[in-house]
Amino acid sequence: MDRRLRFAALPEAFREMDLKTFRTDIYQIPESRDKIKGACQVIKTYLDNFSQMQGRGIGLYMWSNAKGSGKTRMAASIANYLMREKGVQVKFSTSLNIIQEIKNTWDDKEKKSESRLLDALSTAEVLIIDDFGMEQLTAWINSKFFQVLNERYINNRVTILTSNIPFENLEYDDRITDRIGEKMLKIAFPEESIRKIISKNNNAQMLGMLAKQ
Repeated sequence: MDRRLRFAALPEAFREMDLKTFRTDIYQIPESRDKIKGACQVIKTYLDNFSQMQGRGIGLYMWSNAKGSGKTRMAASIANYLMREKGVQVKFSTSLNIIQEIKNTWDDKEKKSESRLLDALSTAEVLIIDDFGMEQLTAWINSKFFQVLNERYINNRVTILTSNIPFENLEYDDRITDRIGEKMLKIAFPEESIRKIISKNNNAQMLGMLAKQ
């Protein structure tokens, strides 16, 4: 498990996130609650049948125009579930971090090569890329992501993406969007940010604890 966690590279804040503690009642708008309940049901069905999904290389594309809508929290919870309950090797990163890590390998002081990094991204049992499509797209970035996603596509490896962009509005070329379209279930998240709500609740809880002292 320790090796899986190190390989996953989940940020410290995400390591204890759990599907069982993902709250749907924290959303304030009724439409948002209905949408997140539907999303959670699809994700539950997907995970209940993960062996079949993995065999076919079927992943998830979770999106919402709203930042802070719960996509990253859900992706981290899925990562923890797959590692702890299914014994699956997961790699987690943001798209911007992947681009930066590739560029870092160009420094002679770096011990790892670009090919080794791309190989790690291509061969992980499950790859989760957060904030996909938020990077400034160039031909070079397009080619790197195609290299990773195509390798995963032809080998039926599961890829999970979160994005602030609807699938049909992605600016990547057809080679990438066609593979995403074929191999990922599209799941819309609410158009509501819950970060401020969580922050407000945490502050209220802390003030309550201080008041009792």
